[in-house]
Amino acid sequence: MSSLLESINKPGDLKKHNVQELERIAAEIRRLIVSVIAKQGGHLASSLGVVELTLALYSVFAPPEDRVIWDVGHQSYAHKIVTGRREQFKTIRSYGGICGFPRRDESIYDAFNVGHSSTSISAALGVARARDLKQQKNHVVAVIGDGALTGGMAFEALNYAGVANTDLIVVLNDNELSINENVGGLPSYLARLRTDPKYSRLKEDLEHVLGRIPHIGKTMVRSAERIKDSLKYLLVPGILFEELGFTYLGPINGHNILQLQELFRQSKTIKGPVLIHTVTTNGKGYEPAEEAPQKFHGVSKFDPQTGRFPPRRKSPTYSQLFSASLNQQAAQDPSIIALTAAMAAGTGLESFAARWPERFIDVSIAEQNAVTMAAGLAAEGFKPVVAIYSTFLQRAYDQIVHDVSLQGLPVHFAVDRAGLVGEDGETHNGLFDLAYLRHQPGITLMAPASGAELTAMLKLALTLDAPSAIRYPRGAAAEPLPPEPCELVYGQGQVLKEGHDLLILAAGSMVQAALEAHESLLKTGIKSCVLNPRFIVPLDDELICRWAKQCKNILTIEEGITRGGFGSAVLELFAEKGLTDLRVKTMGVDDPCTGHGSRDQILEIVGLTAGGIIREAKKLCKIREKV
Repeated sequence: MSSLLESINKPGDLKKHNVQELERIAAEIRRLIVSVIAKQGGHLASSLGVVELTLALYSVFAPPEDRVIWDVGHQSYAHKIVTGRREQFKTIRSYGGICGFPRRDESIYDAFNVGHSSTSISAALGVARARDLKQQKNHVVAVIGDGALTGGMAFEALNYAGVANTDLIVVLNDNELSINENVGGLPSYLARLRTDPKYSRLKEDLEHVLGRIPHIGKTMVRSAERIKDSLKYLLVPGILFEELGFTYLGPINGHNILQLQELFRQSKTIKGPVLIHTVTTNGKGYEPAEEAPQKFHGVSKFDPQTGRFPPRRKSPTYSQLFSASLNQQAAQDPSIIALTAAMAAGTGLESFAARWPERFIDVSIAEQNAVTMAAGLAAEGFKPVVAIYSTFLQRAYDQIVHDVSLQGLPVHFAVDRAGLVGEDGETHNGLFDLAYLRHQPGITLMAPASGAELTAMLKLALTLDAPSAIRYPRGAAAEPLPPEPCELVYGQGQVLKEGHDLLILAAGSMVQAALEAHESLLKTGIKSCVLNPRFIVPLDDELICRWAKQCKNILTIEEGITRGGFGSAVLELFAEKGLTDLRVKTMGVDDPCTGHGSRDQILEIVGLTAGGIIREAKKLCKIREKV
C-alpha cells in the first residue's frame, strides 16, 4: 500500500482526503514519530496523543491564514510533519536541524514560539485582538493541555477572554481521563443542541412570549432561567468555562476524526470565545508509551521494537545526588519540606515524595504558587526546599523578590538544569539564574563544581536563616575535587592550582574545563591559578583580589549569560576595590539564542570548553607581553 503521508506537504493537502484516509495518515505519522524519536530523543507520548486532533484541525481550518497556537510544544510533532517538514523531521532537536518546539523563524505555520507552558491562550488573545484591529476574518485557535491549564497564566487568559468580545477557539487536550460512548454521547448531544441556531431562536422566542404575559411574565422568565441554570450545573461538565463566558463543547473523543471535524466546523460559526474539550490518550498507538506515558514524556534514545532504554551510565547525576542528600537531611530534620512544580521525577524528588508524602508538595505547573507557598512555610518555621529547573524558576521572579527575599525568609532553591541543556534548546536553557538571583537581598548563591560540593552546599544551606540557592547542571556529576571529603566554609573559595601568569575564576560546571586548560597552558609556558569560587554570593573578596593582584590577567568563566552574571560580579568587585590595572576577560554565553543540539556541541560553539579557555588565555597573556 502506497504512503498517503508522502502526499501531505502542507495542511491544505489534508482537505483532499476522507476520514478513512486521514486515519491511515495518522497511523503513518505515528510510525514516523516513533522511529525518529527512538533515535533522536524528544517528547514522545504527548505528540502521539494528538495526531488525530492535529489532522482534524488542519482539515477544517486553513493555516497559516488561520492561526493555530500550540501550548508548550511537546505535542507539536504531527503539526511539524504536516506543515512541510516531513523530510526534515529526522533532524529534529539536532544541531542544524528543526527545533523540538514551534518557532516562528522556522515555518510560516508556527504562529508563535513556545517552550514554556500555559502561554497559548494569552498569545492567541493577542493575535485575535490584532486580527480585529486589522478588520480581518481569520480564525485563531489555541491548543492547550490539561497540565498546562493548571498554570495561573492560563486562567488569567481565560478570565479575560470571556469579556474580550472577540472570537477565539480554545482546544483543551485532556489526556488524563478515559472516555467511552456513555460518557461522550450526552455531552456531544448537548453541544450540538446548544450550537444549533434553531435552539437559540426557540429560546429567544420563548422568552419573548413569556415576557409578554401581564404581571407574571418577567417572573416566569426568571424562573425559567433558574431552572435552565440548575439543569446546566447538573448536565454540563464545562460549567466553569460557561461561567467565564465561553461556549463549551464536549468532552469529545480526541481520536475520532469525524467527530472532531464536526465540532471544529461548528466552532467556526459561534461568536465569542469557544472551548472545545477533547479527551485523548497519551502515547496513543504505541503500547509502551500508552502503558507508561510519564516514562515516555521526554525520552532519550530507545529501542522502538521493545520500548526499552539502553542501560544508564553508572555515574550519578547532580539531580540524583541532590535527591540522596535531601533525603538524608530530611530523615534527621522533620521541618524540611520539599516543593516542586510538576518536576518531581526530573528533580529527583520522587523518592522524597514516597518516603514523606505529607512533607512533599507538587503544585503542578505553577512555579509562582510554589515559591510563595514555600515562603509561607518558611514564615511558620519550616525549611522549604524548592526544586525547579532554572528556566522555569525565572517565571517566579517576582515571588522570589517580593515574597522570599524582601522578607528574608529561609527558602532554599535547588536550581536544576542550570546552564545549557542541549537538545531542548534556548527556551529550556538555564542561562539567566545567576543574573536574576545574585542581586536578591540577603541571598546566598552557590555553584558546585562536583557532586561532593553539591551535597555539602545543601547541608550548609539548610542551616541558614535566610534565602539560598544552589545552581547545578543537567547530567552526570563531576568527580570530587581534592581535598576529599569536601570541606566547605561559608563564603570561602578554593584555590585548586597555583600560578602567577593568569587567574582563572571558573564557576561551578566550568571548573573541570578550567583544570584541563591549566594543564595544557603549562606546556605553553603559561602558569595559571585556577580558583573555584564556590560562592557567587557572597564572593570571597579577599581571596579573589589577592590572586588578581598577583596575576594581573583574569579570566572569569560561567555557564550562563555574561551580562549580569558571575563575571559581572567580579568586575564590580574590582571596581569597588579600585583595582584598575587588571586585564579581565569574561567568558560565558553572550547570546542566549544558542540554538539546539547536544550540550557538548553548544558548549563548543560558545567557547565554554578547555580549548576555548586556552584560546582566550593565550590572547590575554600575549596582550600583556606586548605592553
